[in-house]
Amino acid sequence: MIVASRLWLLHLREVEQRADEAERTRDEAAQRRAMEERLRIARELHDSLTHSISVICVQAGVAAHLARKRGEDVPPALLAIQEAGTDAARELRTTLSVLRSDQDGDCSDLGQLDSLVARARAAGLPVTVTVTGTQRALPPEADQAAYRIVQEALTNVSRHAGRACARVHLHYSPDALSVQVDDDGAGAGTSTGPRSAGPGLGLIGMRERVTALGGRLQAGPRDGSGFQVYAELPARAPS
Repeated sequence: MIVASRLWLLHLREVEQRADEAERTRDEAAQRRAMEERLRIARELHDSLTHSISVICVQAGVAAHLARKRGEDVPPALLAIQEAGTDAARELRTTLSVLRSDQDGDCSDLGQLDSLVARARAAGLPVTVTVTGTQRALPPEADQAAYRIVQEALTNVSRHAGRACARVHLHYSPDALSVQVDDDGAGAGTSTGPRSAGPGLGLIGMRERVTALGGRLQAGPRDGSGFQVYAELPARAPS
C-alpha cells in the first residue's frame, strides 16, 4: 500500500507537471501569434501611411520655402499642415516602434496640449483652454487618454462644425480629471452636413479609451447649437 501510494503521488506530480508545461506552451504560442499580428499591422501601417505623410510634409515645406523666397507671407494654414504632418510622422514612428516591441506606450499627453491648440488656431479654429482645480501629474493612461479626447474633439470641430469656436475645459479633482470640449457650430455649410451623436469612429475610439480606464463619456448636440464632448477619467492623485 505504501508503494502504491507513492507511485500514485508520483503519477499526480507528473500529471501536474505536464499540465503546467501544456499551459506554458499555450501561453507562448498565443504570445507568438500576437507578436506576429503586431508585426503585420506595423508593416501595413508603414507601407500605407509613411510614404503619404512624408509627401505631405515635403510638399508643405517646399510651398513654404517658395513663398518665403518670393517675399510672401507663408499662409498660417500651410504652416499648420507642415507642423501637423511632422507631428503625425513622429506619432506614426512611435506607434510602429511600440508595435514592433513587446511594450505598450504612447508618447502623447497633456504636456503637448499647447502645441495641439496652436495647430488648431493656425488652421483657423479659435480655441480657448480653461484649467480649474489643482493641476498635477496624472497616471500615464489618464494623461494620454485626456490628450487624445481633446485632439479628436477638436478634429471633429474642424471637420464638421463649419465656422465655429471651441472651448476646452480641464477640471482636476482629487480622484478624477474631467475633460469637456464645446463648440458653437451648427455643422452647416460643410460637405458632411450636420453632426449627430451617432457612433463615428472618432467617438468610438474616445469611448473605448474612457471605458478601459473605468470612466464615462457623453457626446451629443448642445441646447441651441453646437456639440459637446464630456469625459470623466479616474485619476487619483499619488499618495
